[in-house]
Amino acid sequence: MNLLHPDARVVDAATGDELTAGLIDRAAAELAGERLLFLPMPSTVPAVARYLAALRLDIPVVLLDPEGDHTELIQRYATDEVHPDLALLLTTSGSTGNPKLVRLSRSAVLANARQVAESLGVTGDDVAITTLPLFYSYGLSVLHSHLLAGATVVLERTGIMQRDFWTAVDEHRVTSLAFVPYQYEMLRRLRFDPAKHPSVRTLTQAGGRLRAELMTDFAQRMSDAGGRLFVMYGQTEAAPRMATLPPDRLGDKLGSVGLAMPGGAFAIEDDEVVYRGPNVMMGYAESAADLVRGDEQGGVLRTGDLGRLDDEGFLFITGRLKRMGKVFGVRINLDDVEREFPVAAVAGDDRLHVFAEGITADDARALRTKVAEWLGTHFTGVDVRPIEALPLLPNGKTDYRALEASL
Repeated sequence: MNLLHPDARVVDAATGDELTAGLIDRAAAELAGERLLFLPMPSTVPAVARYLAALRLDIPVVLLDPEGDHTELIQRYATDEVHPDLALLLTTSGSTGNPKLVRLSRSAVLANARQVAESLGVTGDDVAITTLPLFYSYGLSVLHSHLLAGATVVLERTGIMQRDFWTAVDEHRVTSLAFVPYQYEMLRRLRFDPAKHPSVRTLTQAGGRLRAELMTDFAQRMSDAGGRLFVMYGQTEAAPRMATLPPDRLGDKLGSVGLAMPGGAFAIEDDEVVYRGPNVMMGYAESAADLVRGDEQGGVLRTGDLGRLDDEGFLFITGRLKRMGKVFGVRINLDDVEREFPVAAVAGDDRLHVFAEGITADDARALRTKVAEWLGTHFTGVDVRPIEALPLLPNGKTDYRALEASL
């Protein structure tokens, strides 16, 4: 599989190093004979070269956090027997559940790269910059879609809170920035003004629900500067993006994640969002033996999300099937709680446990009363805990398992 358009460029913002055909060739020579590659994936030119070399040689790649200890995972999945269609394995546990690998075929990876490039209008003139880890599916899809379209990807490792990042944006004339919700919260605190970075024409958002207030705010900021905000929806299991909300429909479809990607379609079955498309995974792997399995999904993904479709086919996500809890025997949607209050919510022992950043003990008592009144239950069914900062997964989503472990 070859994702690399002849005109595509990858450049390191800090060192000036560029990806070359020679680097990929040397990496390919080193990998010859490998059956499965476990690849820690920092945002560096050598890592990208090694990744693209493996894909070119049809060696399945397990992408890993370069700062993690993966001894157990490698022991669990090491094998010489893999399915011939298998291209990419990404870890997923979301914010709940047991870690496992998502098995993606070459056709699914290529299909989604094309879908994203088409939906966003990515061309050879575009320049993206790494705002997210490359081992995270959203960050990886930025790399895939831009390389396939012959665009440029700038590798930057300091992050949006550092001056070096914004210097790189301006020096390389970056045209698009991809962020998850917590980064938009940070950008607001930074008083991000796109007019100060005139090359930036596009912002994209995925990786969870963005508050409607922020969505409207950043759409207006970009519009004022002659740019666009694309809201997107996806899951690692779909390689990873499934929907895009066109910028010109954001005003009248506020809260929607948009329309299905080209070649894809949504349906609501038993209140669950079901996606059908060429980018759906082959299935999960929980052990090495699963890596020889073929396509078990048939292009159909039951997302685990609750949602609705309007009469134009725009999708609105309303919650998660597994994000439900009980307070005194009454079922509650934890996502509804989080939409109503600026908190993280988990359930346990017939109580709702709410974590709120930077509040005092008095604030916690007042919030407990408000949440209980909103739920229509007694305040003893609500536990509010002040927390300095919510624990986050590498993809920027709330780490609910860490919160549950603290109870």
